[in-house]
Amino acid sequence: MSFIIWILIAIVLLFVIEYYFLRKVRSSIHILFPKLQFSTYKKIIIGVIVYINFYMILVIIAYLYSFITSGDRPVPPESSLFDYLILFPFWISMLIFVQCGLLFLLLDLLKLILLPLYKKYKAKLLPIQAKIVLALAALFIFYVPIRVIYDFNTVSLRLVEFKKQNLPADLIEFKIAFISDIQADRYTNETRLNRFVSKVNSTNPDLVLIAGDMITSTPNYINTSAEYVGKLKSKYGVYSCVGDHDNWAYWRDNGRSLMEITTALKKNNVQMVDNGRKVVDVDKSELNITFITNTYVERISDENLDSLVQLDRNYDLKIFLTHQPRNKFIDAAIKHKYDLLLNGHTHGGQVTFFFPFYNLSASLIETKYVRGDFKFGDMLMIVTRGLGMSLLPLRYNSTPEVTLIKLDKK
Repeated sequence: MSFIIWILIAIVLLFVIEYYFLRKVRSSIHILFPKLQFSTYKKIIIGVIVYINFYMILVIIAYLYSFITSGDRPVPPESSLFDYLILFPFWISMLIFVQCGLLFLLLDLLKLILLPLYKKYKAKLLPIQAKIVLALAALFIFYVPIRVIYDFNTVSLRLVEFKKQNLPADLIEFKIAFISDIQADRYTNETRLNRFVSKVNSTNPDLVLIAGDMITSTPNYINTSAEYVGKLKSKYGVYSCVGDHDNWAYWRDNGRSLMEITTALKKNNVQMVDNGRKVVDVDKSELNITFITNTYVERISDENLDSLVQLDRNYDLKIFLTHQPRNKFIDAAIKHKYDLLLNGHTHGGQVTFFFPFYNLSASLIETKYVRGDFKFGDMLMIVTRGLGMSLLPLRYNSTPEVTLIKLDKK
């Protein structure tokens, strides 16, 4: 299915969710305030709705024009005024609609399940339901923008202790700073990059590993990303695998994209390894890192995977580093007795909605390993939340993260 079809489906879904939210809120207001006449405020309401959806209207026009003329994907203007007046109000409003809509839907399902009881006490339950709807709407109208601002301006540090039997003395209290998805662009600008790099350096890591995605798109931020990654400090170097977006600086030339990013990183003393292995000597101990490239552009074959993960000897610590968390990588890492399997890609569920018993994000469509630590026998898999953003220029309930792995003897 083409990208434009997916865009149209997303637009229709957003309009449906928005309509559902507005209808529920209006119905609740009418129940609690029956004398209130919406016709009095009709022009104001219509004006607010048009303003909120103005970005969506522009997107539809831009894609239609692009489809008729060049066929290229339209690029939004790089303007702070456009961002703060049109782009961000739209996306924050959509987050409010979706977040509230999920909980409203839960109320409606509960009402459907308890329909006989609901009909019996309808007169008493209707005002209660209306108050819950308006309370949820009011809560998230305040919470969503505050959380978006917090997640944009904050970098959290998460400490993970990994204990291994027979760990050599050279590796006890060895610290690995694990990061991913830097995705430098006009939103992940120098201020955010500097904050992120400072957080990594504050941990005084012995080794820095990156799970790919240095930029979001366009070649404009390759050097900026490489320069800031080059400021990362560690005793035993900085290494990265290849991520999806590392192929997308030039939409029609993935090879050129990867080559320019790899070259820029190398100039700043950072190695990006495309399917390979690296042995790091830590005094008398040896640490093996296996870099696996598996992106939307390049899928590794089973034969190449097997040849890369099979090691010639039993290293003191074995690390499997790849961008996307995948079941076949878990199986391969377990089979060959790796100690750590490190992944990024998901952004920790960049946009994550509250829902009873299970927080929801689009990342769950692709994998159940969205964020955090997962134990498989003696092996630990880590999925870090990263820094940058894609598709949406914001995060919601997914604070950027630096993961610090500290080794110890079991």
